Amino acid sequence: MTTFVEIRPRELKRSLYELDGISRTTIEAHYRLYQGYVAKRNEILARLDDVDLDDANQVYSDLRALKVDLTFAVGGIKNHEIYFEHLGGDGGAPTGAIAGLIERDFGSFDAWKADLTATGMAGRGWAWAAYDWDEGRLVNYVGDAQNTFPIWNATPLVALDVYEHAYFLDYQTDRASYIEAFFRNLDWGIVNSWIAGYGIRV
Repeated sequence: MTTFVEIRPRELKRSLYELDGISRTTIEAHYRLYQGYVAKRNEILARLDDVDLDDANQVYSDLRALKVDLTFAVGGIKNHEIYFEHLGGDGGAPTGAIAGLIERDFGSFDAWKADLTATGMAGRGWAWAAYDWDEGRLVNYVGDAQNTFPIWNATPLVALDVYEHAYFLDYQTDRASYIEAFFRNLDWGIVNSWIAGYGIRV
């Protein structure tokens, strides 16, 4: 196996401790979960280095289990890094490139927000607004876990975590109120910087 490089969790922005409707307690607990995914990724890659690829039994049992667990850990890292990075803003109606994408592909911000909200209510873990490079448009996709339903060649621009750990301390089972709080705290400037960096054209 190839030698892996150990990674460390990204630091949280200070603005995440002062969100509107999402408590510091929730953010701190949520961040610890993300740290766990980083640790698990490092652990799995270290274990993969010890798999004997010439041993068919080990390849078909240990290798498969480790590779599946790796997708869950890495999905947890990537999803949460998007989630934390684009929170800490003033929410409201978007401006700039993301506003153009939403208007073009959904007709209005209200229509896009309603669709992403419904996607988040229907999903078990995640809802993403992703730019689909093959279709050339913004699409709201559902995910039931860190590693379920990935869409190849689509880049997430908004990542809505709807696992209970994201909201239970603040809202118990009221997921809808948490989703409203999520929208109130989006930083559209961050989203627009990603769009520019990826070279997405509106």
